[in-house]
Amino acid sequence: MSTGPVDAAARIRAAQERLAALESAMRAAYIGQDDVLRGVLLALLCRGNVLLEGAPGLGKTALVKILSEATHLRFQRIQFTPDLMPADITGGPTLLRGANGEPELRFRPGPIFANIVLADEINRGTPKTQAALLEAMQEQAVTIAGERHLLEAPFQVIATQNPIEMEGTYPLPEAQLDRFLFKLDVPFPSLEVLTRIGLETTGARPPTVSRVLERADLLDMQALVREIAVATPLAEEAARLVMATHPGPKAKQVVQAAVRYGAGPRALQALLLAGRAHALLAGRPHVESGDLRAVARPVLRHRVFLRYEAGLDGLTGDSVVDAVLGVNGD
Repeated sequence: MSTGPVDAAARIRAAQERLAALESAMRAAYIGQDDVLRGVLLALLCRGNVLLEGAPGLGKTALVKILSEATHLRFQRIQFTPDLMPADITGGPTLLRGANGEPELRFRPGPIFANIVLADEINRGTPKTQAALLEAMQEQAVTIAGERHLLEAPFQVIATQNPIEMEGTYPLPEAQLDRFLFKLDVPFPSLEVLTRIGLETTGARPPTVSRVLERADLLDMQALVREIAVATPLAEEAARLVMATHPGPKAKQVVQAAVRYGAGPRALQALLLAGRAHALLAGRPHVESGDLRAVARPVLRHRVFLRYEAGLDGLTGDSVVDAVLGVNGD
């Protein structure tokens, strides 16, 4: 007698409990921004990269450090500046003294060789330096001097950028934006949350995070995400969402007016994968329509490229996604 379905249900239930414990431990140390925290967790389950956009001081860096501590993963921070070079990220050959006392070239790994890499203020780096992340983000590897080096799993790049201060910045190209599973907007906290932050972070015992997950557990859950079932009608629904972001005769009015280019195939992959992770967090073995709608904004908002006039009319990527989802009644 097969016990496959029973085993699958037990694995999903156990994963849901561990993920709930991880989320709870992170919330104990990270005050407010619940949607952002949930989005980062979903992306980690999907082995996906995240772009965090928000003003300085809203806890973007703190969130990434808390995530690494709670999961016991190796964390590295790269501060992007205009003079940062690709080798400062990837590493490279370094002249060292060998065992026999003779100088020899050895590979020195850069900060990209970690499990969670924070690319802080990524839009302050030059395009050449930004491009040093592309292979790592897509293939979890870096090629240096013709030699390919694999990065240890799990691997995730979490980048931050400040939407207010644009002087001396280099906007990310579309190809790099497409390699971020999610773009998460970090809003200014409410009065209640802001008061809690002030009180709890300046007292004698600032919030601490407990280690609740090991690397092997996370790898198991990342594999389990891809076993969550997606029915063909749900995949077609996701494909229709992606196609609806493209301007054309049958497109929504907002899409026709605002969009220059719509989302591509990576958006469909991201929708289905993030939908699977969202279902796992809910303890379900299959994806529902609500899972797709829950992740549509962070998946699509940075993958629809707007006309210049759209910004003048106050339209954003979220405006387009809401129109596609029928949220605003268009």
